[in-house]
Amino acid sequence: MASRANHRVLLRCAVLCAAALLCSDVTAVSAAESPSATPVAASNFPIASAARLAGDSKQTRFVLDLDKTIQFRAFALADPYRAVLDLPQVTFQLPAGAGTGGRGLVKAFRYGLVMPGGSRIVFDLTGPAKIAKSYVLDAANGQPPRLVLELEEVDRTTFVQSLSVESRPELRPAIAAADATDAAVPVAAFKPAASADLRPVVVIDPGHGGIDNGTQAGSESEKSLVLRFGLALRDRLEKSGKYRVVMTRTDDTFIPLGDRVRIARNQSAALFVSIHADALPRREGDAQGATIYTLSDRASDAEAERLAEAENKADAIGGVNLTEEPTDVADILIDLAQRETRAFSNRFARLLMGEMKTTVRMHKRPLKSAGFKVLKAPDVPSVLIELGYVSNKGDLEHLVSENWRSRTVGSMAQAIDTFLAKRLATAGAAN
Repeated sequence: MASRANHRVLLRCAVLCAAALLCSDVTAVSAAESPSATPVAASNFPIASAARLAGDSKQTRFVLDLDKTIQFRAFALADPYRAVLDLPQVTFQLPAGAGTGGRGLVKAFRYGLVMPGGSRIVFDLTGPAKIAKSYVLDAANGQPPRLVLELEEVDRTTFVQSLSVESRPELRPAIAAADATDAAVPVAAFKPAASADLRPVVVIDPGHGGIDNGTQAGSESEKSLVLRFGLALRDRLEKSGKYRVVMTRTDDTFIPLGDRVRIARNQSAALFVSIHADALPRREGDAQGATIYTLSDRASDAEAERLAEAENKADAIGGVNLTEEPTDVADILIDLAQRETRAFSNRFARLLMGEMKTTVRMHKRPLKSAGFKVLKAPDVPSVLIELGYVSNKGDLEHLVSENWRSRTVGSMAQAIDTFLAKRLATAGAAN
C-alpha cells in the first residue's frame, strides 16, 4: 500500500507539470451527485413528435416537429463526419425506428439526453457536408413549430475550413435562459468534500446512457439494464457503511468516456467498476455468461478486441469532438503507476471471478483484456464487467430478473470487500 501511495503522489506531480500541455473539455456528470442538477418535471419539456429527411446527396433537409419553439445550437464534426444539434431537454415521442434509416447526406441519426437539461441529435453523414442553414419556424397554417437543419455537400478542404471559423464545439445544450438549478455539474468541481471520511471510494460506472443506448434486445436496452444493476450495487455497498460510493450516472444521461475516468481520478477512487451487457453479432455464434475485462495494450482474443472497439466508439455516438481529446502524457512516472495499477486490477478481476462463478453463469473464458478507454485511469484499479449477452435468451432472462440481480450484486460486493480489506483496516486504524 505504501508503494502504491508513493506512485500516486509521483503521478499527481507529473500530471500537474504536464497540465499546461493538455487541453480537455469539461462536461457533465450524473445529476444524482448534486441536488442542483435535479431535472425539471417531464411535463415542462418541449415534445418532439415527428422527424423527417428530404433531399438528395447534394442537399439534405431535416425537419423536427415540436410543440413549442426552442433555442438550439448546430455544428459539424469530422472523423467521422457528423452534424450535431444541441437542444434544451426534449421529450422525444418519435415513431419507433426513427433515425435508423437515412437519406441524401444523412446515413442515420440518433437522439436522446446528453445531460440533465440537455438533449442532442447526432447525424451520421455520408461525407463532408456543411450546415447551410439551421432555424426554427413558428407554428403557422396548421403546422406545428419546426426545427429545420439544411446540409450541403462540400469537399474535405471546405469542410475543415468551415470548422475553423465556428465556435469550438462543447458538450452542452444551447439553452439561452437555463435556470441555475438545472445546470449540470462540471467534472472539475466533482471532488470529494474536505472531511475526515477515510473510507475507500468505489466508483460504479453504468455504461452508455442518454443518446447512447448500447446494445438493444427487443424492448430492453443495455443502458437501462446496466443502470438498474449499478444502482442495486450502489445500494448494497452503501448499506454496509464501509465505502463512499460514487456513480458516474444515476439516470439516462450521456457521459463521455474521458469524464468517466476523470470522475474516478478526481475522487481518488480505490476501485472503478464499469458495468455493461454485450451482444454478439449472429455471424459470431451464440455466446453466454459473464466476462470480466481488464486493460491491456493487446487484446486477449478477437472477441475482446471487437468489444473494446465498439465500447470505445461511445464518444463518437454521443457527438463528442474527438479531435479535442488530450493526447496521453508519455511519462515514466505514469508508466510505473500504470503497471502497478494493472496488477491491482488483475488481482480484483480474479477475486471477482472467484466470487461470481459460485452464483452466476460465467463465460467459457471469463477473464479477458483489451484496450478499453474507460479503464485507462493510471492510478485507479479498474475493471469492466459484461454481465452477460443480451443476444442470448438465457442471459437476457437473467439480466431482467430481480432475483438474479440480487445474487450477482451480492457476489460482487463480497469481492469488493475482500479486495479492499487492507484499505478498510487502514481506515479503521486511523479512526
